[in-house]
Amino acid sequence: MLRQQNLYVLLFSLYWAQGLPVGFMTHALPVILRAQGVSLAHIGGFGLLMLPWSIKIFWAPWVDRHAISHLGHYRSWIIPTQLLTVFVLCVLSFFPIHSLEQPIYLFTFFIALLCMNLTGATQDIATDALAVNLLQHHQQHWGNTFQVVGSRLGFIIGGGAVLWCLDWLSWQPTFLLLAALVFINTLPVLLFKEPAHTSHSSNQHSQPDLVTKIKTYLSYFSQNKELRFWLIVLITFKVADGLAGPLLKPLMVDMGLSFTQIGVYITMLGALAALLGALIAGWMLKHFDRANSLIGFSILKIMTLGAYIYLAYAYEQKINVNVWLIYAVHALEDAFAAMLLVVMLTLVMHYSRKEYAGTDFTFQVSIMATVSGGLYSVSGIAGDLLGYFHYLIAIVIIGILFLIPIYLWKMSKTV
Repeated sequence: MLRQQNLYVLLFSLYWAQGLPVGFMTHALPVILRAQGVSLAHIGGFGLLMLPWSIKIFWAPWVDRHAISHLGHYRSWIIPTQLLTVFVLCVLSFFPIHSLEQPIYLFTFFIALLCMNLTGATQDIATDALAVNLLQHHQQHWGNTFQVVGSRLGFIIGGGAVLWCLDWLSWQPTFLLLAALVFINTLPVLLFKEPAHTSHSSNQHSQPDLVTKIKTYLSYFSQNKELRFWLIVLITFKVADGLAGPLLKPLMVDMGLSFTQIGVYITMLGALAALLGALIAGWMLKHFDRANSLIGFSILKIMTLGAYIYLAYAYEQKINVNVWLIYAVHALEDAFAAMLLVVMLTLVMHYSRKEYAGTDFTFQVSIMATVSGGLYSVSGIAGDLLGYFHYLIAIVIIGILFLIPIYLWKMSKTV
C-alpha cells in the first residue's frame, strides 16, 4: 500500500512538471508579446495554444481504456508524455526567438508549443485518473491541495522565473533549465509501482455508434437534479476568468511595470500567495462543507476582480498608484483563485467514477477549460473596444450572476 506521504509527493511532482511549460505560455508569453506592442486581440488569439486542454476529452476514454505497455496503466502514459515534454523544451532552447517576425519561424514556434500542450494535456488525463484511483475520500482535499500547490509552483518557475531570467540570462539556458526541472520531476513516477485499477475495457464485441456512446455517457450527468445543476456550475464556473484572462497581465504592462516587476512581484509573488491559499483551502475543507466553501471562495474571487476595476480606473485617469497596491491586489486574486480551484477540483474528483476516472475528471475539467479558453480567445477584442475599466465592471457583474447556479446546485444537495 502506497504511504500517504509518498502519494502526495508523487502527485505534487507530476503537477509541478505539468505547470512548468503551462506557466510559460499563460504567464510569460502574454507579457513578452505585449511588451513588443502586440494588441489585446492578438494576445487573446494565443489562447488557441491551450486548445489541447479543452479537447482532451476526445482521447481521455482511450487513456482510460488502453495502456501502451506493462509499466502500469496510467504510468505508461505519464512517463512517455513527460519525456516528450523534456524533448520539446530542449528543442525550443535552440529556437531563434528573435526571428519571430518571420512567418515561418512564428508558425514553427506555434506548432512546437502546441505539441508541448498536447503531451501535457495527455499527461494530465492520466495523472488525474491516477489521483482519482489512489486517493480515498478523506484524502481528496489534501490531494487536490498538493495538485494546486505543485501546478502553482510550476507557474512560479515557468512564468515568473522565466521573465526574470530573460532580463539577464539568454533564451537557451533558460529553456534547458526548464527541461531539467521537468525531468527531475519525472523521477518519482519512474520509481512508483502502480497498483491495478478497475477497468472497463471488456465487452467490446458489439460497440455502439459514437452518438449512442455520447448519449450513454452524458446520461450520468443528467440522471438526477444534483448532477444536472452540477453540469451548469461546470459550464458557468470559468466564464469570469475567461473574460478577464487577456486583460490582467497586459494591464500591468500598460501601467509601466517592467519584466522583472511582473515576473518577480506579480507572477512569482502571486504564485506564492496561491500556494498559501491552496494550503488554507486544504485545511478549511477538512472542517467546512465543500458547497459552502465553493460559494465563499467564489465571492472572495469576485471581490478581487472588483479591486482590478479601481486599478483600471486609475490607469485610464492617469492616477498614480503605489506599486505595492498592484502587487497586493494580484496576490490576493491568485490566493483566492487557488482556494477556489482546490475546492472545485475536490468536487470534480467527487463526481468522477473510479472505473471512468480519466474520462469523468477530464470531461468536467474540459468543460471549464473550453469555456475559459473560448472566451479568452475573443475577449481581448471586447477589451480593446470597451477599455479596461468598463470591461472589468461587466465581468464582475457576470461573476455575481453566476453565483446563482452554485446556489441552486447547493440547494439540490439538501433534497
